[in-house]
Amino acid sequence: MNGGYDVLIVGSGAAGLTAALNLATNKRVAVIAKGRLDEGATGWAQGGIAAVLEEDDSFDAHVRDTMIAGAGLNDLAVVEHVVEGAPQAIERLAELGVPFNAGDGPDRWHLTREGGHSHRRIVHVADATGWAVQQALEKAAFAHPNITLIPDMVAIDLITGRHAAEFSTSGAVHGLYAFNRKTKGVETICARATILATGGAGRAYLYSTAPRGATGDGIAMAWRAGCRISNMEFMQFHPTCLYNLTVKNFLITEAVRGEGGLLINPRTGKRFMPDYDERAELAPRDIVARAIDSEIKRDGLDYVHLDISHREPDFVREHFPNIYEKLLGLGIDITKEPIPVVPAQHYTCGGIVVDLDGRTDAPGLYAAGEVTQSGLHGANRLASNSLLECLVFGEAAAKHIDAHWDTLSAPPPIRAWDESRVTDLDEEVVIQQSWGEIRRFMWNFVGIVRTTKRLERARNRVELLRREVAGYYANFRVTPDLIELRNLVEVADLIIRSALSRHESRGLHYTLDYPETAAKAVDTVLVP
Repeated sequence: MNGGYDVLIVGSGAAGLTAALNLATNKRVAVIAKGRLDEGATGWAQGGIAAVLEEDDSFDAHVRDTMIAGAGLNDLAVVEHVVEGAPQAIERLAELGVPFNAGDGPDRWHLTREGGHSHRRIVHVADATGWAVQQALEKAAFAHPNITLIPDMVAIDLITGRHAAEFSTSGAVHGLYAFNRKTKGVETICARATILATGGAGRAYLYSTAPRGATGDGIAMAWRAGCRISNMEFMQFHPTCLYNLTVKNFLITEAVRGEGGLLINPRTGKRFMPDYDERAELAPRDIVARAIDSEIKRDGLDYVHLDISHREPDFVREHFPNIYEKLLGLGIDITKEPIPVVPAQHYTCGGIVVDLDGRTDAPGLYAAGEVTQSGLHGANRLASNSLLECLVFGEAAAKHIDAHWDTLSAPPPIRAWDESRVTDLDEEVVIQQSWGEIRRFMWNFVGIVRTTKRLERARNRVELLRREVAGYYANFRVTPDLIELRNLVEVADLIIRSALSRHESRGLHYTLDYPETAAKAVDTVLVP
């Protein structure tokens, strides 16, 4: 593939497509996706997008709720910037055709409330907001003559000066190497600016609501390219993932609790959240997830119940049509009976360090969305702030690239990918075994509740796997599975190192060895 693009965007979700649409007025933009264009996390988002749209709500209240959920680790300037940009971001999506649910009477849109929010401020499209946003952005991108959408391209590594025909120590990024699933070959994609919008690292865990491709690729590539990575210990576990032996990773949106759903211990029949927090079911996700984890471990349960059957059947069907239909197909009528739920990894709050313009440490490299640590989420993401971050930072990165185009260096001649000294991978089962091992020890040792001993066990195992995977990568031709395994080992190591370095419990990082919260909130920053 030639380098006939001005900007390369890696990832085709809300962050990547927002950036593309903002750049395409006067730039030639390529957007690559690992699989299908709609397979990222954006399409999976059920709940909605948080924005101050009610008269009795305020930016200050949204900022305060975000800071409280983030346990004080958020960057106040970033939080204010994103919160204040939310209403305009919603307006632009409406202009693109996102059919947000209409409100009653004079209210333009129906707003729901989710855990950690002091007001109703979640604009939504029933319980499938992310899918509606994804479809609208894709449609606009397809229609734009300056945007090229390329599915089935698996990013391998960022291109820097060390990949140039004339080797240099420049850390500037000039695009990347990617494996083309259709041709089974590695291609060189060069560009003057590159934006990583690759999502999180949820698939490092055994149970996750993240899409299959969430293997931390952008975080790992940026780390190898010399960028700082921050706050990887803060992995958000969604409290309510459907417990079902045949259907994996189906999320039950937080809005079910926002609209009156109750968490009940199936053994005792007792509602338990008031015992853990005065906000009960509307407490932030970290508190609810730990409460469910505690009930499950104490009573030896497989799951707890989430019950909204006390609400009117028409109300439940109207507000949660997709969840209702999905569960009815599994034999569960949520208008009459409770939903079995368990916590599952849901969101990566840490990632590549970026500034308000989405700039990373590497010249020419930007990042937006879940792949970043922007300062918005702190130690725990507030519900429905994630799509909002994608929209605001996708636009910010595009605007900075456009305004500073003359400062970005054109790519030098780049060496082609060299496969002259490797052979085909002889046993694919080795890759699958290693992946399974990572996901199990990350779940058991680096999960909702941690100890130093568990973290050290995980560190020992990841070091063994790192050596094995380095050997595979050096000796065999790359495949999508090998690329993902290499990145999973990298991000698992970053998560473990970050968790071991934090000697306190804050937000999503809860350790029995350091149960107290330190007086001062300090980011964990890892430097390559």
